[in-house]
Amino acid sequence: MIKSVAMIVVPGFSVFEVATVIEVFGVDRSVRGSGVPAFDFRVCTTEPGDVPMKSGLSMRVGLGLDAAADADLVIMTPFSRDEDVSESVLDTLRAAHARGAWVMSICSGAFALARAGLLDGRRCTTHWHYSRELASRYPAALVDENVLYVEDGRIITSAGTAAGIDACLHLIRVEFGANVAAGIARDMVVPPHRDGGQAQFIDRPIPACGSEPMEELLQWMVRHLDEEHPVNELAARVHMSPRTFARRFRSETGATPAAWLNSQRVLRAQQLLETTDLNIDEIARESGFGHSVLLRHHFAKVLDTSPQSYRRTFRGHLAAAV
Repeated sequence: MIKSVAMIVVPGFSVFEVATVIEVFGVDRSVRGSGVPAFDFRVCTTEPGDVPMKSGLSMRVGLGLDAAADADLVIMTPFSRDEDVSESVLDTLRAAHARGAWVMSICSGAFALARAGLLDGRRCTTHWHYSRELASRYPAALVDENVLYVEDGRIITSAGTAAGIDACLHLIRVEFGANVAAGIARDMVVPPHRDGGQAQFIDRPIPACGSEPMEELLQWMVRHLDEEHPVNELAARVHMSPRTFARRFRSETGATPAAWLNSQRVLRAQQLLETTDLNIDEIARESGFGHSVLLRHHFAKVLDTSPQSYRRTFRGHLAAAV
């Protein structure tokens, strides 16, 4: 379980990505009663002192790379891809992986992991601007440019800027469970789980629609997931013909009513698997699928995993120990 976190910064680092890591791991929320632990958080660099940012500012860093020697999680922040990364940074990343620590990169930080050889044969990602360059320079890395982050083994790589938040919260979710991740997300006023183009574990919040009646209808549908919703009846609730309604629904949600309902039922099942001890049959009824066979079918279709595997992953180590 993660207790200590070391973040590596090098000259030319980006303020935003560094700040998001600090916000997730460097703020003590343990006294707020939400179950979020306090992390031993350290910022380190190759030569302690003032480290320039790419914005023209600088940050004083008092710790050298030895501060990462026993960290449970080592995070490589973004840097200029044209700049050489010192061998000491690469050795620090290699040593962290060799001892079984988590290793994470934000945005272009993936280039340091690739130079260290940690991405050879692994799925990974970076900002889409740089993904083809990463794949070209490091052909042994399996680069996916269509995702927000990738976990492969104990290595996590994320895309740019806000995707770093998603990667950090994903790791919190894996290590400590969904409730702890949600507690941090609430403080940060961000979604507790956003997984972009990744097939597994995608979150589908209710979209903001262009019309108030349609948005109210979506909210109503979510409150009645356990009911059947024929298109004729839905159209009548918003005073449209079935044909007009079907066209408007797809234009505002990107899906048919049936597909959208199933995605919301899967999302509800995810939440129940993460936060309750209900069995699969009970979750199937609560989420609107009715039968566990249908729940398993749609769960596998949307998330490419089983409800049981999802629960084992996202209840976290704390829940598994209960």
